Amino acid sequence: MFLHGGGMIYGDLESHDGPCRLLAERGDVRVLAVDYRLSPEHVYPAAVDDSWAAYQWAVEHADALGADPARIAVGGDSAGGYLSAVVAIKAAEAGVPCRFQLLVYPVTNFADPSGSRSMFGRGFYLTDEFIDLADELYLPPGTDRRDPLVSVAYTEKLPEGLAPALVVTAGFDPLRDEGEAWARRLFDEGLEVSLRRYPGFIHGFFNVVGAGRTQRAAVTEIADRLKSALHG
Repeated sequence: MFLHGGGMIYGDLESHDGPCRLLAERGDVRVLAVDYRLSPEHVYPAAVDDSWAAYQWAVEHADALGADPARIAVGGDSAGGYLSAVVAIKAAEAGVPCRFQLLVYPVTNFADPSGSRSMFGRGFYLTDEFIDLADELYLPPGTDRRDPLVSVAYTEKLPEGLAPALVVTAGFDPLRDEGEAWARRLFDEGLEVSLRRYPGFIHGFFNVVGAGRTQRAAVTEIADRLKSALHG
């Protein structure tokens, strides 16, 4: 099940059709892309609620979807990576099957700006101004940014049975450090996790699969890892 990025205010099924098709073809998987509600019309926790409801529905209707309920993964990029991390945790807590989580430059901490955000917040596509705007529109006034459903980095204890993860980051991405910090947290708590940094890339490379070679090759590698996790 794929959850698109876009800062919780942009993105839809069309914006991520290319990478979803590549994941499906190269990864030899069926991809169910979810068009969750967006802010500012629908603020937190609407996107979390939609994502979790969609995942439960997918597991319950796996036969109708032609899927193996024991081999269902959740994944997404940026804001979708955040939602995927939340869904994986909720699945483990509820005893709902989840084989794998694919987190592509995920948002993991709305509370504490990281070093990479100060280094790459200007001139590298994703800007500080957009991040601040997206946060403001998504989180109603008074929202606790340290709530684990907002910032998975503040999850007090990871649940038993949390799915293995692939965390992907980009070298010149403001979100790089928080994604890598989350990968280290998973590793430190004994989870099976792989971290892959693409050092020369910026935020958004996951969508660039129709032009050039390097970004498409990276997404192809990601799809290969997804295939190995679900078929290997």
